[in-house]
Amino acid sequence: MGIGPKNYENKASDILHSLSVEEKAALCSGEDFWSLKSLDRHGIGPLMVTDGPHGLRKQKGAADHMGFNHSVPATCFPTASALAATWNTDLMSEIGRALGAECRHEGVSVLLGPGINIKRHPTCGRNFEYFSEDPYVSGKLAAALVEGLQSEGVGACVKHFAANNQETQRMVIDTLVDERTLREIYCPAFETVVKEAQPWSVMCAYNRLNGTFCSDSDYLLNKVLRQDWGFEGLVMTDWGGQNDRVEGVKAGMDLEMPGNKGVNDARIAWAVRSGQLSEADLDKTVLRILKLMLAATDRKDGTAHVDMQAHHDLARRAAEESAVLLKNDGGLLPLKAIGKIAVIGGFAETPRFQGAGSSQVNPWKLDTPLDALRTYLEPNAEVSFARGFDADTAEDDPTLIAAAVEAAQNADKVVLLAGLTARFEAEGVDRDTLALPAQVNRLVEAVTKVNPNTVVILSNGSAIEMPWINEVQAVMTLQLAGQAGANALPRILFGDVSPSGKLAETYPMAMEDCASDAHFPGEPRRVIYREGLNIGYRYFVTYDVPVQFPFGHGLSYTRFQYSDLKLHIGGAAGEAKVVAELTVTNTGNRAGAEIVQFYVRDQVCSQPRPKRELKGFHKVMLEPGESKTVRMDLPSRAFSFYDVARADWVTEDGDFDILVGASVTDIRLSGKVTLKTGNPARRPTPERPAISMSDAQFTGQGGVLIPQDKTRPFTPLSTLHELQETRLGRLLFRKVVKDANKMLGGHTDEEAIRLRDALLSSLPMRNLVTMSNGAFSPKMLDMVLLMLNGRYGAAFKRGFKG
Repeated sequence: MGIGPKNYENKASDILHSLSVEEKAALCSGEDFWSLKSLDRHGIGPLMVTDGPHGLRKQKGAADHMGFNHSVPATCFPTASALAATWNTDLMSEIGRALGAECRHEGVSVLLGPGINIKRHPTCGRNFEYFSEDPYVSGKLAAALVEGLQSEGVGACVKHFAANNQETQRMVIDTLVDERTLREIYCPAFETVVKEAQPWSVMCAYNRLNGTFCSDSDYLLNKVLRQDWGFEGLVMTDWGGQNDRVEGVKAGMDLEMPGNKGVNDARIAWAVRSGQLSEADLDKTVLRILKLMLAATDRKDGTAHVDMQAHHDLARRAAEESAVLLKNDGGLLPLKAIGKIAVIGGFAETPRFQGAGSSQVNPWKLDTPLDALRTYLEPNAEVSFARGFDADTAEDDPTLIAAAVEAAQNADKVVLLAGLTARFEAEGVDRDTLALPAQVNRLVEAVTKVNPNTVVILSNGSAIEMPWINEVQAVMTLQLAGQAGANALPRILFGDVSPSGKLAETYPMAMEDCASDAHFPGEPRRVIYREGLNIGYRYFVTYDVPVQFPFGHGLSYTRFQYSDLKLHIGGAAGEAKVVAELTVTNTGNRAGAEIVQFYVRDQVCSQPRPKRELKGFHKVMLEPGESKTVRMDLPSRAFSFYDVARADWVTEDGDFDILVGASVTDIRLSGKVTLKTGNPARRPTPERPAISMSDAQFTGQGGVLIPQDKTRPFTPLSTLHELQETRLGRLLFRKVVKDANKMLGGHTDEEAIRLRDALLSSLPMRNLVTMSNGAFSPKMLDMVLLMLNGRYGAAFKRGFKG
């Protein structure tokens, strides 16, 4: 894991003992929007942290946390949703090292990423920033990226811990999750990263978890993260995500970001002086901050040469491995690079290559699909172009479709670039549909009707509906492929590269088919995860629900044969370990890579379990006719479930199926092992996890049912949207919007305004204090709340009180 904060324990301890209480408290928040405070007398300058996770977003001028203002040029790699489709840990580590090199060149000490929240529902607006619906693949890929990043002496900040699975009301929502589901679905990815890569930092989520804000949760930060998993780094807030600063220190929440002009620092110092907070708890927090500061200070920045072209080439290679061939009837792909080829779609000229929000990168270079295809094909093929839809709005426009149909009629083959426009996938807002824009759907239907040799290329950061899927011969998703995705496209289309990506999330027929849909996004202040373990493929496979494309699905230009599965049982007494070996052969006439997936099924268990759970994967590259042995170690944890009564993971005696496949539904080989662990099992009733748990089932799995907050009287947690029920609240909202417009730096386009309003509407009143750089004081907050609640006399008295 290399040199990191843990190597500076002694030096940090020496510095700690030289600091006053006030100096310690001052270190617990940022200096400004992106920097930690300095300790000049100890040679520690201000350290910069900045957004990732798929590229560096360093802002030298006006700062914001939503990507509105300018940032330095950097390599924009494919988003996490795309990178997950590579299932390639070596590639993730390589990308991590490239990100680290760019951070070092720009003097950035910590990159805020990766984001590893589970895709509970396909319409979460931030799904493009997350890897998967599955915790195993999420954890393994994230751990590899963190290892690569930190090998360059740059810290990772893994986010958002925990159960931050929607954008709706994200800053105040109370997420109620039973203990078993929390441990089996929403925590394991974080656990894997901590145990395998020891990130320098973890970012706690905005939301409450089972009644307590994540930033105040002793259970989450001290018990689970530090005691159970052995996390050694610091915890920081998401921007403006601190609830009660003193309770946060007690809970192990170390660094508040951004800076707050000393408001909460003074509260910490006062709490120590008054006995409400022990100095020992403060010392633990400050020690962790000092260790990170020392680790970053020892690194030399800004001198290393960064080969940006090499990083661009790496981004292209990542895009090639991210592409998922969803359908290829009749072997339409790969295309031949001759004849008349019509390129259709607004994304051909204006590529959709990343999502909106804090992860938005200013690409060092940006390829466009139309230019890339022309460069690749001409003069051997004739390339025409029709826009078909507006890349920004996708508004209804029959004339654009008519022109596209004419181009398709005059072509031998059509490459149609479709997908979601930027407004559908953004931080701060969730989607309300899986549908593509109506103009895009009409375009696909019209073009394929006149030219059956049409390949649909999708740009989307999450699952979508495809009502035209049975009318199209070939469909491939590039997902959000980063700055070099356009140059990857012709290499895949025309066979230089065989597609090898596989979906790390299910594409359902409709969002109503998801078990979580009945409970998403929940009530205004509370969401209950009554679907429990029934997330993604775990639900669809267990309950035999048909889907558009299953988890793990992805076609190739070649064929792979699986054979000779052998299972060996080992491990110490009372433990269970299985080694699975098989042979994979490329039986086609092209080189290609296959992703071998290992699923486990517990035949008899004391608790209901999903029918299949991913417990291993291996990507193997094979030349035509070549065979290789694939080996996967399946430790005891691969067969266990979380037992709430024992508060531990348990592997029971009994038979387990080992299922090896090319997707969760395409199982090629299977075998059975009988494990003896000393823990007897009995058949549960019911055998499958409940789709919508009753109150008794929810509490039986360690859940706590907490009443939803009332919206009156108004409190510091009341959102600006809730305040607009009153005249004073509407006036306050207009004032906040006016101030926010300055932050936008002149970005007054419709999309920026839409995101601004969505974010501000969900902002709690308390954040006006911590994010206003002192312009809105705690005293002003008290007065405004009193007036909003009709207590004008009390507000007047508060105005004169010190």
